[in-house]
Amino acid sequence: MTYAASRGFRKMYKKNESILVTILIGAICICVPWVAGSPLKPIPKKDLVRIFKAEDELLFDKTLIDYLKGKNTDLVNRAALAAGRIGDEAALPLLADLVADKNAGVAQTAVFAIGEIGSVKGSAAVQAILRDTANPDTVRARALEAAGKIAATTKDSAVQSDLGESILDNLEFELRRGKEQSRLAILLGITAVIRSKPVDGDYVLSKFLTNLDGRIRADAANAVARLGSKRLNRPLQSMLLTDDEPLARANSARALGVSGDVSAINLLLTAAITDEDSRVRTNALNAVGAIADKAIGPRLLERAESLLDEYKRKTKAGDINELLTIAGAIGRTMQGSNDVRSIKFLNDLRGVVGNSAPESETALVRVSAGTYLKEELPLNVDWRETASKAAALGLVAELEESADAAELKAAAEGKLKAYLASVRGGKTKPNLSYSSVLAAYGKHKPADLARFLREALLFEDVVVRETAARLLGEQELPGGNSGDLENYNALRDAFLASENDKLNDATLSSLEGLKNQYLKLKGGKYAGPGLLEPFKLAAGSPDYLVRRKAHDIAEELGLKLPIAVDKVRFGEKGNARLIRANYERAATRKKAAAVLTTTKGEFRIEFFPQAAPLTVENFVNLAKSGYFNGLAIHRVVPNFVVQDGDPRGDGSGGPGWHIRCEINEIGYERGSVGMALSGKDTGGSQWFVAHSPQPHLDGGYTVFGKVNEENMLVVDRLARGDIIKKIEILE
Repeated sequence: MTYAASRGFRKMYKKNESILVTILIGAICICVPWVAGSPLKPIPKKDLVRIFKAEDELLFDKTLIDYLKGKNTDLVNRAALAAGRIGDEAALPLLADLVADKNAGVAQTAVFAIGEIGSVKGSAAVQAILRDTANPDTVRARALEAAGKIAATTKDSAVQSDLGESILDNLEFELRRGKEQSRLAILLGITAVIRSKPVDGDYVLSKFLTNLDGRIRADAANAVARLGSKRLNRPLQSMLLTDDEPLARANSARALGVSGDVSAINLLLTAAITDEDSRVRTNALNAVGAIADKAIGPRLLERAESLLDEYKRKTKAGDINELLTIAGAIGRTMQGSNDVRSIKFLNDLRGVVGNSAPESETALVRVSAGTYLKEELPLNVDWRETASKAAALGLVAELEESADAAELKAAAEGKLKAYLASVRGGKTKPNLSYSSVLAAYGKHKPADLARFLREALLFEDVVVRETAARLLGEQELPGGNSGDLENYNALRDAFLASENDKLNDATLSSLEGLKNQYLKLKGGKYAGPGLLEPFKLAAGSPDYLVRRKAHDIAEELGLKLPIAVDKVRFGEKGNARLIRANYERAATRKKAAAVLTTTKGEFRIEFFPQAAPLTVENFVNLAKSGYFNGLAIHRVVPNFVVQDGDPRGDGSGGPGWHIRCEINEIGYERGSVGMALSGKDTGGSQWFVAHSPQPHLDGGYTVFGKVNEENMLVVDRLARGDIIKKIEILE
């Protein structure tokens, strides 16, 4: 039976029963805030402003306590969400009481908030819900989510194990319920398995790979992939071959690639070439590359050449992302082959996309490092081209051992060093590409790396200094304490010099590097003075993220700092950029949208101003100021996200401030719009649109809008380098 025919047979076989059951399950769950969340009821503006202020300053005090103890259900519900976002353990007793509230909405939000706090002290309340299956499905579903979050953060292995077992027990309970099963509980339970990683979690997940609900099947396959299970290849192959849900096929392909299932290679290649859904083709291509079977090289190349020809003739729109994906698969499949046909395709692709696409550059160096090394690392060109070529040269350090491996690595290292030396010699200016070259040079572990890194700590560009500090903190130097102390002193000076930076990237990276060097010095029994001074200074920084970083390091090292953690984290004003006018405007905004004009057409974002008011306020203000106009799409990961909002274009830029996360109960569906982060509460201007459901992002990244399916056809065509021409805000 052919690939398409077998899937059609399954669709025919399921037609009568599965459609009816899916409709029934959907009807049962129609009240659940899964796709667009449950909108909050109107609350007086003065109360909302107080809550927004408390959230923004991470301040859990009498204001929220009074709301939580009050009789106004809407205010109790909203205050519970705020308590979770703030993250203060002092809220846990009040939230635990609310879990038993007769109002299922309040109980649901309370247990969600307990999960957001993520403290092991909240595990008892969560376990109590999970052990009583008579609890409302929505409450138990959020308890599953909370259990996963707590298990992911706790260092107590016994608690983690107990939570994992409860998660699996509840999923087994849902299986026994048949047509009465809770869709939300299953979906949140599957994600909880990813976070808690219980023993035999993949075995329980396998039972959902044949569920009548396509989304459940897809999420189960996604979870199997994220757990890295190698025990479910047979059912995953069956899913890829016969499932009528494209997302399920796509996730099964990914899981087979993660497991390295060689027996699935032909099935994956067939899917990569013939499946009608681009998400399936993309994941199958990545899986083919991960397995890297050279025997399929000719068929893969035939498909690649056909795609490139179609793109050149412009017979299809949006194929550039698929072309770059297939280039990566060819690079891994034909690695070290010096295959003439592969080299020609990759060079032809470079002729179309230029030399700034890292996928084609790294693919070429994988196939034939010798050919690639005949090219120069260009000076004073677009930084993207230099960065992509540097990444490829850094990859040479990881090539498998061969007769000429040492020679190739030496040549790549020499090109990178020459570029770095050219900056020192004044032949080129340090720019965005310098940090990429520095990182690539670091992969070769040259003897003089530390010298270059220490010099880079003196550069003006904050991202260069961030890269240098991060790499220097990882350095193992000859000479024992003397070498480590030299690095420590350089990082200390870099930390002090970063005080006036607009962005805190270098400050945070310097602190992490100082921690690593501190451990090496203490391990070498060095007892010199002043080692803790940078951490003490950071603990009193006006920047909340720097303060939190200092106290996290202190907790890890068992150090005592002059300012108490609870005072620093919850008792001081946080983001002084927001004022009362911002809170009031956010409190009264009921509906808002944005129309984005791009080089591939227009699409519209419908915002969620009640679920993420300050995030929407931030985006609206930036858009009205023209901040996003002319910015390039700097990141596209097919079947994952399209990302924008970086004025630098390298993924490291921002507006010069951070906003708090506003985690809510809205799940990441296809079209969900979220804030990009480099850690909790580090949002600024970078945002993304999800190509497909991403449940592992739920409860970790703020969802603040949605693009509908019609508009997603434009988003799907966006590629790296496309431009956001303008954004019009509609209120």
